[in-house]
Amino acid sequence: MFPWLHGRFFRHTVMLLTLLLLYLCGVNTETHSTLVYVETGCNNSQVQKVQVDYSSTVIDHEYIVSFNGYYKPLARKRFLTAALHDSGVLSWKIIPRDNLAYDYPSDFDVVKLNDGSHAGVEALENHPIIKRITPHKKLSRSLKFVKDVDQSDMEDRECNETSSKMCPQTFHSSRSHNRKSLSLGATYWHSPARFRGRRLLRAVPKQIVSALQAEILWNMGFTGAGVKVAIFDTGLSEDHPHFKKGRIKDRTNWTNEKTLDDGLGHGTFVAGVIASYKDCLGFAPDADIHVYRVFTNNQVSYTSWFLDAFNYAILKKINVLNLSIGGPDFMDHPFVDKVWELTANKVIMISAIGNDGPLYGTLNNPADQMDVIGVGGINFDNQIARFSSRGMTTWELPHGYGRLKPDIVTYGSAVRGSALKGGCRSLSGTSVASPVVAGAVTLLYSAVLDRANIINPASMKQALMASARRLPEVNMFEQGHGKLDLIRAYQTLRTYKPQASLSPSYIDLTECPYMWPYCSQPLYYGAMPVVVNVTVLNGMGVSGVIVDKPRWEPYIPHHGNYIDVAFSYSKTLWPWSGYLAISISVAKSGASYDGIAQGRVSLTVESPPEGEETSPRQTTLNLPVKVQVISTPPRSKRVLWDQYHNLRYPPGYFPRDNLRMKNDPLDWNGDHIHTNFKDMYHHLRTAGYFVEVLGSPLTCFDASQYGTLLIVDAEEEYFPEEVTKLKRDIDNGLSVVVFADWYNVTVMKKVKFYDENTRQWWMPDTGGVNIPALNDLLSPLGMAFSDKVYEGDFTLGDHDMYYASGTSLAKFPDDGIIVTQTLKDQGHEVLKGSSVLNENVPILGLYQTVVQPNGGRVALYGDSNCLDNSHMQKDCFWMLSAILEYTAYNNLVQLFSNQDKVVLSPMDLPNRMEGNHLHRYSKVLEGHLGTARSRILPTCPRVIYAPSHPINKSAPSNADKLMSAVFEIIIYCPVQ
Repeated sequence: MFPWLHGRFFRHTVMLLTLLLLYLCGVNTETHSTLVYVETGCNNSQVQKVQVDYSSTVIDHEYIVSFNGYYKPLARKRFLTAALHDSGVLSWKIIPRDNLAYDYPSDFDVVKLNDGSHAGVEALENHPIIKRITPHKKLSRSLKFVKDVDQSDMEDRECNETSSKMCPQTFHSSRSHNRKSLSLGATYWHSPARFRGRRLLRAVPKQIVSALQAEILWNMGFTGAGVKVAIFDTGLSEDHPHFKKGRIKDRTNWTNEKTLDDGLGHGTFVAGVIASYKDCLGFAPDADIHVYRVFTNNQVSYTSWFLDAFNYAILKKINVLNLSIGGPDFMDHPFVDKVWELTANKVIMISAIGNDGPLYGTLNNPADQMDVIGVGGINFDNQIARFSSRGMTTWELPHGYGRLKPDIVTYGSAVRGSALKGGCRSLSGTSVASPVVAGAVTLLYSAVLDRANIINPASMKQALMASARRLPEVNMFEQGHGKLDLIRAYQTLRTYKPQASLSPSYIDLTECPYMWPYCSQPLYYGAMPVVVNVTVLNGMGVSGVIVDKPRWEPYIPHHGNYIDVAFSYSKTLWPWSGYLAISISVAKSGASYDGIAQGRVSLTVESPPEGEETSPRQTTLNLPVKVQVISTPPRSKRVLWDQYHNLRYPPGYFPRDNLRMKNDPLDWNGDHIHTNFKDMYHHLRTAGYFVEVLGSPLTCFDASQYGTLLIVDAEEEYFPEEVTKLKRDIDNGLSVVVFADWYNVTVMKKVKFYDENTRQWWMPDTGGVNIPALNDLLSPLGMAFSDKVYEGDFTLGDHDMYYASGTSLAKFPDDGIIVTQTLKDQGHEVLKGSSVLNENVPILGLYQTVVQPNGGRVALYGDSNCLDNSHMQKDCFWMLSAILEYTAYNNLVQLFSNQDKVVLSPMDLPNRMEGNHLHRYSKVLEGHLGTARSRILPTCPRVIYAPSHPINKSAPSNADKLMSAVFEIIIYCPVQ
């Protein structure tokens, strides 16, 4: 009789009316947590954080051989045999993989070359069917649950013994932690545990689904049915009481253990957040659950296990895949390539961004990939969780600039989910936030199954980002596009049309704090270009192109003609995405301009037609650009940061600068002023300095424009031409400040580590810095660092200082100023196990060159840890300011001028470690006949600015840019 009472139209109507009622009745629809939940019987849950520590090591003599197609085992063996026939390799074998994927064609094999590895790899690479050869890696993940500092106001309480099964569970990994989150300690000055003033706290909801209003979609009949969700984790028990009978559709084991069950609890918790139907509820209780056990109970996995499991997920036509693990190795090509292949097959992958906050530059892979939804964590006060990793991505360094990540954030602190044997537990971490989004995505997918043809990894990501609610006073590298809003995402998907979009969707270098760090420094003529790396998402198809070229269209009334813009972009958008790097500079005509300049970038994205379409799909995008321009600052105020000579993991083992940090051996944060040197950068900007970044050799900048070149924690070698030019630049007035670190060949051999599982030694290719390379650079000045390693607390003036695995001066001009201190010989401690104090250790040198009348000044300091947020104990920003006061203005603070004269005794300088493999990762060195030699000096990058296409109209206002539709409907609100 009433057809509108049936089907999806009715459910959509109910949803809309529900929202209106809640709104008009004064209910906060963003945080309302009523409707459906189940009381678990434990009123006060202890809050735990799940810290996922991750490392990867290479397996000796084992290689992943990737083919350019899928072939059966016999065919793959024939290809390998043919490739190695004349290579001289006598002993090799294919490592058997005993799993479900064995019966299907595969695109890779694991090959062990017992002899002649180099010749074997070369022979395999030359075979036309073989796409790539990469070392086989073992992945280690260690889990630890600790009390969450974000909920420090919650006191520990014991649960009722009669309801102990509902109480939170705790386990500690037996494996050592390779990377420890900075959010764990309350010893830092900004830890919430230190300050517990009065503030209004939101109650922690008993059900995470209520916090995101999943009940609204449930009441419309959407519960995840018809969607296949894969959980790559530690497994799941078949008879766990939290999952509906028949909903666990498939459990597969890809490890070398003979079990499908979860022995740890992590996989169970993740699955529960996604699909539990009782006690602690999940978002999509009727989804088809596919469990992939890819980690052992010892929390070990191998790249090949993931590759086989990923192939099986493609075969099973999985819709949504949650990966609550990750690591810093974005150069594990078989893994990265397979993720691309997964998403190309319409698998929507959601992954945790990492638990290495609050440090910047700590994004984990694969969450940092453009085609993956990378998820950060917030608490229930809508604050970024301290443990949540921050952007930017570091793939692009040193030549470019990182991309915007995470994509979105959601609740990841004190979230309740399924415990191993039943009942509930509360955990925290981005590995918790990830399944929250995965569950939400599964629920959303089920709500638009009638539009399944338009759902893909890009369109889902576009909907999540477009509907997210931005958090106030939080920058984009912390929150991405904002907080997940499930209902708005549903509304977006209901009306979605295939299109391309940009992330970020506009560039406003005046908008702080969201656009930090871009908004932290205005532009001026003659500066290094500011690079904004924009992600292009293409919901029109898995592949696409940018038609013709992007156009720069300055707004004439808004002085856009004072800006020059250059582009670098993906030739092909695949899968579902690509990049658009925009280099922004002030034009010569704007050299004396002070004010705002605006314009826009216009581009067209095109994808092939689909279905019965006859013409290509197209989207024309406009990217607003707004910058603040000032007159060029004086030379003395301009500091140039040398990014080109910083190396980091991956791909090599570059050790931490502080030898005390044994649980965090890798230097992997990018060494950029906007990542682990963020606080130093902020200090310099506050002091009035303008800091620019050099991503090319020292031969590629005009030294007459800068007061000081800042070289900090440099691991790279130097071209001979760089040494010559820098000496000339110093003679002509450029000042140089160098912050070094430890380098000692014997200590480097001592800090190598042996992995019992892979039987592989890992040897660092440099120390904390590359002292022999720095000494080559400083040699024309008569300066050098030693190979001594020192540590200790001391006082300089009225400042408390800590020297963390630093070095000392070995050579310095006799008429220079040298500061000495009494420190512990840490090298002796590492090698001999006992402590020795050394007096008069030369740690700081200051020198005014005298070759030219206006020659530059040089400052050398033996430790960079006091500038580096990674493991900073006591900063030395005051000393950096004093040094810059000297190098920029020749003002020597009294503390330094009152030093006694010190003359250094002659000593041997450190040599490079024999047999090191630095040339494998270096931009300066290359291998040649078993030795390393300098490459040919590359040409300096030349920025080719795009033609200007002026627009003689006003730029859109912020209101226009952010406008969203507003509907006013009057409806009766019942009295409560």
